[in-house]
Formats: sequence, C-alpha cells, structure tokens
Amino acid sequence: MNVNDIKNLVCAEIDSKADRLIAVAKEILQNPEPGFQEFKTAKTVAREFSSIGIPFEQGIGITGVKGTIMGSDSNGPNVAVMGELDSLKVLGHPHEDSSTSAAHACGHHCQIAMMLGVAMALQAPGVLETLSGRISLMAVPAEEYIDVEYRDNLRREGKIEFLGGKPEFVRHGHLDDVDLAMMTHTSASPESGKISYGGTNNGLVAKSIKFTGKASHAGGAPHMGVNALNAAMIAMSAIHAQRETYRDQDTIRIHPIITRGGVAVSSVPADVRMETYVRGASIEAFLSASEKVDRALRAGALAVGGSVTITTLPGYLPISSSESMLELYVKNAASLVGKESLNKLSHRTGSTDMGDISQLMPVIHPYVEAASGQGHGIDYLVRDYELGVLTGSKAMAMTVVDLMSDGGRKGKSISDGYKPPLTKGEYLALLRGMMREDTYTE
Repeated sequence: MNVNDIKNLVCAEIDSKADRLIAVAKEILQNPEPGFQEFKTAKTVAREFSSIGIPFEQGIGITGVKGTIMGSDSNGPNVAVMGELDSLKVLGHPHEDSSTSAAHACGHHCQIAMMLGVAMALQAPGVLETLSGRISLMAVPAEEYIDVEYRDNLRREGKIEFLGGKPEFVRHGHLDDVDLAMMTHTSASPESGKISYGGTNNGLVAKSIKFTGKASHAGGAPHMGVNALNAAMIAMSAIHAQRETYRDQDTIRIHPIITRGGVAVSSVPADVRMETYVRGASIEAFLSASEKVDRALRAGALAVGGSVTITTLPGYLPISSSESMLELYVKNAASLVGKESLNKLSHRTGSTDMGDISQLMPVIHPYVEAASGQGHGIDYLVRDYELGVLTGSKAMAMTVVDLMSDGGRKGKSISDGYKPPLTKGEYLALLRGMMREDTYTE
C-alpha cells in the first residue's frame, strides 16, 4: 500500500468510530473540570485507552494520562498527539457545572476526542505495520491558566512546580524522547474558513498579589485603618497609566482581577487579593512589562501605607509553528475541506502552553472553526462536531502517516533539521528564573 492508501484507511476508521468519538466529546462537555482537578475526564481517557488496548500511564501532573502506540520498528520519530483535559470557569454558560462554574468554553472536550480519534485511526488493520517510530498520546491537564491562587497552593504543597500541564509533562520527562508534537484546538471564526493554521501567540507570566492593610471600623474609625482595597485600586490605575509606554509590536496585554476585596463592608479591608497576567509577543517584552506592573503594585501599597506581596509565576512561552510540519498538514487539511477553506493565521494575543513545547521541538497547533460565539465567553458552543472532532482527527492522523511512513524519513528530517530555541535544561532554568516572591512595605 502507498501512503494515500494508508490515509484512506485511517480516515475510514475515524468515520466508522464517528458516533463513539462525538459521544466522548459530549460526555466531557457535560462534566467540565478546571485545571489539575480533571479526575473524571482523566478516567474517561483511561477508559477509552483501555477499550482499544493502548497501554498508558496516569497521574502525570496530578491528572495527566499518556498512552503509547508502536509502529513496526523503532527507527522512526516519536510523534506526540495532544489533547487538553481542562475547562474554563464561565458563569452562566449553558454547559456550566453549577457547583464550580466550570464550562468548556474553549472546546477542549473536542481536543480529547480528536486525540482519541487519531489513536483509533492508527490502529486500523494494516496501518501500524507501515509506520516507523512511536505515537505518544497525551491528555494534558491545566492549559487554561486560571485559579492562580489555588494552583500556587498546589505548588507550595509540592504537588506541582509549574502551573500549566505541559510544563509539568516536560518537568517529569514525558517529552524527553518526543521528536515532534501536534494538537488541534477548536475556534469560532467560521468566516475565516474551516481550518486555520500557523501564526504566533503571546507568552505570559502570572502574578498572585496580596495587599495587606490594617482592619478598623469602617464607619467609626476609618482613620485607624489602612485600606488595602484602596491600595489595589491605585495599583490598577497605575497599571493602566503604563499602557501608552508599550510598543504596538509587543502586543502587551495586562488584565488584573480582584479575587478578594475584603471580609465585611463594616471593616476597613486589610487583606485584598489580585491576580493578573502580563502577556507579550516575546519573552523580553512580557518580562519588561512585568517589571512595570510590579512598580505599579508597589505604588499602590506605598500610597496608603500598606504592604504588598507579589508572587510572580512562570506562565507560557510564545508559540511558533514548524513550517515543515505545516506544509504536510495543510495538504492533508486541503484534501478534506478544500484549499479555499483554509486560513493562515498571523499573530494572536492569547497564550497557550503549546508555546512551551514549540521552544523545545517542532510543533503545529491548528484550529478547526467548529464553534460559534466568543472564546472563553458565555456563548461559546461547538456547533459542528463532524468538523470539530472527525475532520480534526483525520487531518492529524494523515499528518502522522506522512511523518512516520517510509521509515519515518520526513519526521526524522524535520526533527533533525530543527534547531530548538531552548534545551530542556535551559527551558526549566528560564521558568524557574521567572518565579519570585517579594514583599514591599513603606
């Protein structure tokens, strides 16, 4: 059989499993779980791996799952196909968990189904014996960088070191032998076509912030207190005052929230908590902006005579896709949806921990435009499950076939020709170097 025959086999296998794959996606949709708490979703992945005879490891970065499929020999590349376990938190979403506000408002439920679709497709009779190397199937926790205070407590307890799932997979060595990686996100830009690909994304650092003041009777003796909420509000104004200093090409994004504003309206707030991201198009850009944010936070505390503790946590690095992998992927995607339905992306100002993986190896991170509404919003809903699960699975499975056929020649060529920006050691040192905690008092 030639490569096209193999691709036809994997696509036919996905079609034969269509109902099952879409049912898995909808099961996960109805059971959303935020990062590092995806225990039900991880069990679903483990159940599906078991049902198709894939050996797997569990409990990676608390909830991660990793399965392995072997080709006919070990001479080819190790290709990682990823999906993300976690949900967001979106109040009022139609599929919101009423107890946690968790909701799949970014389509990760389809990612897991796509990853499983690739797994099932490659195990179709006659496929694996034509492929060289290994496929690592990764269900990764905690891509949505939310609940910063909760995750930082996990870090302090020694349960994690980094607050994102893929950095934890890297730390634990689960990408040490991986040569190339891919995953497919859902998106909601149908006017752009059916599949979008390429482009770059912002990176980020996160901050967990505690303003400390002095409690006092808010009506009877406010002069005896130190208002930590006022410190936070001054700090937010100071952050806004910096915005004109950022260069357009650095696409800086800073969006703080107050997670605790005080304990009682009758008491001067003495313990106020904030969280924020500092995003930028390059590592240098977001680290420079991070220093300006710290100055603004210190200014708020100084203004009222309080103190502020700033915990800066490594977030995600900017993403850059492999053009060589994209060349293969685009041909496969065009065969499924037509060249006119493909859209090449430019720069996007959101962030993903797939950016971290792109600093270590060639990756692709395309999007199937299967949803409607606004990403991370109350109206974000996957409408087209055929596109959002089946077509996404097929495009990735066909690309895996290209990478691993003919003794893995194309996969090895792309991997060998890639000069990663960072080694694993440099990557871990960079992230650890971003982590700091400082307290400032007048």
